[in-house]
Amino acid sequence: MSQAAGGALGGLRILDLATMAAGPWAASYLADWGAEVIKVEHPETGDHVRRWGRAKDGVPLFWKSLSRNKRAITLRLSHPEGRAVALDLVRHCDAVVENFRPGVMERWGLGPDDLRAARPDVIVLRTTAFGQTGPYAGRPGFGTLAEAMSGLAHLTGEPDGPPTLAAYPLADGVGGLAGAMALLAALYHRDVAGGPGQIIDNAICEANLRLIEYMVLEHDQLGVVPGRQGNRLPGLAPRNAYPTLDGGYVAISGGTQSTVARLFEAIGRPELTVDPRFATAAGRVANVAALDAIIGGWIVERTTGTVMEVFDRFEVAAAPVADIAQVFANPHYRARGTIVEVEDEDLGRVRTLAPHPRLSATPGRIRGMGPALGRDTEAVLRDLLGYGPERIAALRSAGAI
Repeated sequence: MSQAAGGALGGLRILDLATMAAGPWAASYLADWGAEVIKVEHPETGDHVRRWGRAKDGVPLFWKSLSRNKRAITLRLSHPEGRAVALDLVRHCDAVVENFRPGVMERWGLGPDDLRAARPDVIVLRTTAFGQTGPYAGRPGFGTLAEAMSGLAHLTGEPDGPPTLAAYPLADGVGGLAGAMALLAALYHRDVAGGPGQIIDNAICEANLRLIEYMVLEHDQLGVVPGRQGNRLPGLAPRNAYPTLDGGYVAISGGTQSTVARLFEAIGRPELTVDPRFATAAGRVANVAALDAIIGGWIVERTTGTVMEVFDRFEVAAAPVADIAQVFANPHYRARGTIVEVEDEDLGRVRTLAPHPRLSATPGRIRGMGPALGRDTEAVLRDLLGYGPERIAALRSAGAI
């Protein structure tokens, strides 16, 4: 039973050897639900994420978020003694998460065969930009490159503008979710169905390509190569973000005929329901510029609050476009407890996102934010592996930890 017993995944122990974002993100999701995650970092440099993004008083905030609920140890995986410690840890762990370029783990003597020799039924999640096989497997890669190669960037942006990359680690987040899902599937197959351990090849580019799977079929069957359409969506109208009088934006999605009918009622144009241009989904798509002009003309003459008051009254599918400050102030998120306060050893009281999705019987919880470099090294080696003070001191002297 792991130290983090409790929650849906209490008793599960994961060795997180990964760096940067996608691999650690997968482990972070599982840690929220009670898995004990032992995060391994280089003794001198730590995880690269510690130097990403903004910091407060020298404390890296992205690290704090990405590594919440984890125990932090330092281990030089390329050192022979570090390798030996890593294999000792594998014997006590249900799964290993790594995201080094293909061949690196093998070069350290920590490839899948080595890990399975230490624990035959271990689950190994291997996350890379392009996968373990194929001509691009050995390329250096990050989520940004996967976002480009998956086709997402080609679809994002204005029709007359360049491809647009997300201003946040979109591809890494999607890859992390896919990795967490696959790891749980492999654990179910092992622990419930009595199957063997598995090696999971999680290519971030393929995880993101899955988001536009329907376009794969459209290209195969129709030869379609869709381009950038701004905020519009092929096959659906209205769908846009419309400016308001006070400088805000309101997003609308007309996903059903009844939704569109309520929108037309709300803006005082019920006759548009039978207008040949807008009476059907196909007609609205064909005449989307005229439709946007009508809807946008009504919205831009009113404040965001007024627009939403009217739309709520008519049950229009719409939402204001929020910045992060507005997310904090949103009464819906406040009522649901989406943002929670926790105590952090470096920053004091901090607000962060509650675990998601919500499990009714075994809800996730935040036990702590990202820890200091090597905070739990001695405790893990002592309590989990049974190393004595002399052994730990020798490892430290040798530069293995």
